[in-house]
Amino acid sequence: MTDSRQTHFGFRTVDEDQKAGMVHGVFSSVASRYDLMNDLMSGGVHRLWKAALMDWLAPRDGQHLLDVAGGTGDVAFRFLDRAPGARVTVCDMTESMLVEGRKRAEAVEKAERLAWVTGDAMALPFADNSFDRYTISFGIRNVTRIPDALAEAYRVLRPGGRLMVLEFSQIPVPAAQWAYDRYSFNVIPAMGQAVTGDRDSYQYLVESIRKFPDQEAFAQMIRAAGFGRVQWRNLSLGIAAIHSGWKL
Repeated sequence: MTDSRQTHFGFRTVDEDQKAGMVHGVFSSVASRYDLMNDLMSGGVHRLWKAALMDWLAPRDGQHLLDVAGGTGDVAFRFLDRAPGARVTVCDMTESMLVEGRKRAEAVEKAERLAWVTGDAMALPFADNSFDRYTISFGIRNVTRIPDALAEAYRVLRPGGRLMVLEFSQIPVPAAQWAYDRYSFNVIPAMGQAVTGDRDSYQYLVESIRKFPDQEAFAQMIRAAGFGRVQWRNLSLGIAAIHSGWKL
């Protein structure tokens, strides 16, 4: 039986108290090329996925969004583009990711409506019932204890607030999953080496996708955290999925 104090870091088993530091090391290493690598790895499709997230989220003026693991600001900027009268707090445990986000021209243009906070998804530095919306995109699979992060999302959302998670998921068609696996393990780490000089971090990111629960299993985790009306939508055959839940 796996020790309760252990978790996975990609395909490796590590002590829980080691994982956060290891993940921090991964994102510190790739921060300056993170957005470029997202474009290269997905052929730009991650932009369509984030647009689909915004379509379903339907930002409105007056809302306050907490975007967790949102260091480079991509989701935050999109939210404010659609709701110029809204506010966003970006929270990320990796300071170098936040630094990259604050460098972007959009961050300067939208500075009055943006806050940047270093914090842990499992112990958010915010009061109860503080936010109308909570998003986390391609970040929750890196959290040491996912149920703790979901419980924190529930805590900081106001009643009537909404959680939305965009994350890599599982393709329900075995042949398509096989082809995607071949691409992921053979191309992405090599691309990471060529673009960032860091193969190991992208090997971890590919492995972490395979360790993440499938769509229904993750939906059950969201329900267990207290959220209602939990739904999901597959993107690109299930390569990624958006999960939605409400604090009722």
